[in-house]
Amino acid sequence: MTSNEIRQKFLKFFADRGHKIIPSASLVPENDPSVLFNTAGMQPLVPYLLGQKHPMGTRLADVQKCVRTGDIDEVGDNRHCTFFEMLGNWSLGDYFKEEAIKWSFEFLTSEEEGLGLDINRIYVTVFEGNNDAPRDIEAAEIWKKYIPENRIFFMPAKNNWWSAGESGPCGPDTEIFYDSNEVLIGDINHNEFVKADDEGRIIEVWNNVFMQYEKKDGQVVGKLAKHNVDTGLGFERIVMVKQNGKTVFDTDLFEGLILKIRELSKIKDEKIERIIADHIRTSIFMIGDGVIPGNTGRGYILRRLLRRAVRFSDKIKIEGNSFSFLIDIIIDKYKDAYIELEKNKEIIKNEIKKEADKFHLTLANGLKEFEKGVDPFDLYQSFGFPIELTEEIAKEKGIHINRQDFDNKLKEHQDLSRTSSAGMFKGGLAGHSEQIVKLHTAHHLLLAGLQAIVSPNIKQRGSNITEERLRMDFMCDHKLTDEENQKVEKWVNDRIKENLNVIRREMPLAEAEKLGAQMEFGAKYPDIVSVYFVEDKEGNILSKEFCGGPHVENTGQLGHFKIQKEEASSAGVRRIKAILE
Repeated sequence: MTSNEIRQKFLKFFADRGHKIIPSASLVPENDPSVLFNTAGMQPLVPYLLGQKHPMGTRLADVQKCVRTGDIDEVGDNRHCTFFEMLGNWSLGDYFKEEAIKWSFEFLTSEEEGLGLDINRIYVTVFEGNNDAPRDIEAAEIWKKYIPENRIFFMPAKNNWWSAGESGPCGPDTEIFYDSNEVLIGDINHNEFVKADDEGRIIEVWNNVFMQYEKKDGQVVGKLAKHNVDTGLGFERIVMVKQNGKTVFDTDLFEGLILKIRELSKIKDEKIERIIADHIRTSIFMIGDGVIPGNTGRGYILRRLLRRAVRFSDKIKIEGNSFSFLIDIIIDKYKDAYIELEKNKEIIKNEIKKEADKFHLTLANGLKEFEKGVDPFDLYQSFGFPIELTEEIAKEKGIHINRQDFDNKLKEHQDLSRTSSAGMFKGGLAGHSEQIVKLHTAHHLLLAGLQAIVSPNIKQRGSNITEERLRMDFMCDHKLTDEENQKVEKWVNDRIKENLNVIRREMPLAEAEKLGAQMEFGAKYPDIVSVYFVEDKEGNILSKEFCGGPHVENTGQLGHFKIQKEEASSAGVRRIKAILE
């Protein structure tokens, strides 16, 4: 069964059970400043898990693009990737544990509708209970209908409890594992299972989260009025299982790519081949969703991935212009599922080539600095010079490098980075505070103001909203004049003073497009969409945007809008930062 067939089989399975299929959101979160990328299938759906009505109903299913780079050093093993797809089915106050567990089991084991996996190689974990909530006997009893009791293991909260943060929905989960390499073969005890999991000899493929409790200030205070189900089935992992691969790289997702890397290289190194394949694939998806290499935030993550790919390519002696061949293979593999890749193919190729060329120049400059005897950590920090390369050159010249000193400085640097950026990676509900909701609404007014004052052709190219400010990137062929900035600012404040209603309407996608509603750059939308309107007293529409929300109900709630800065973001793209006082 091919990866494309598995993806489609999953969506059909849940569509046949009343789920509406929604498209993947962009890798770049629409309204969550707490993360740089969508790292899980649930993130784009947080407003609906908190109670907002979804325009497509209470049963949803999707395949969501995700990026996680916290385990970047693990890439190359049997299961870690920086980019991955997450298959998910969702119940928003509809079905609960009985149906979720039943359908998970059926999709994995059914020969006709599912994947036909071996029932005897499935193991599950459920929540063992603690002071916050009791042992999840209900989930365990449901599982007993499908697998023997001695393959069901109770695990602590760190393994089988999900929480959105210090406040919000939370609840137990049940995780499904598969013995893909038949290392356990049948019945085992609890300790044997934990050991096999820790050693990566069995693989977790699916997680069903049951949001049934509410937390306030870190304490569970009771049950939710409506129970939700959030599931995540790791696509690369389930393709590996179904195609009998020993690693996620032994699948049709990577096969052609790995073979091409092997063909282009002069030195064979399996782990390096996997790292290059992973990093180039992730970079392609990032650029396809509008990210470009830079020194901060998302751009820095992209730059780091590309530079690692370049460095490892040099190590196995792949020619510098060979990435173009790899890009073609990846886009051809995914173009049917993600049309934005083919659409942005030339942009993707250009950005990757520019970054590869720039890093090769950086390497050359770093070599000159090395000759002067510069501290290896300064080479690393200032030139992106890998310590491994510094060590190799030093060895050739008979120079001793103090690796312990480098490691100590690097650890200090990383600790500072983690402290300063902790909020950027925690995920959850930070994007829905009162101030962020106000700034999100002001963001809509800013776009409308730019179109009214500067040019009706202005289109948004990206955004980021924190507690302190909003930031918008937009297409514009010139630097805004002081007069234009002042007029845009006044236009927004006039709309705030008019106390205009902010109205959410659900409508067919085609109707919203016909109305000319503004949409997020690179996003795909379901057949029924949510559109927010800002209307004047006569009913004239001043702003209309596709958006999941949330927003204030009236512009008068916003306060005073002030543009802090207008600057270049990239070629043909300007950036505005603004606040509410």
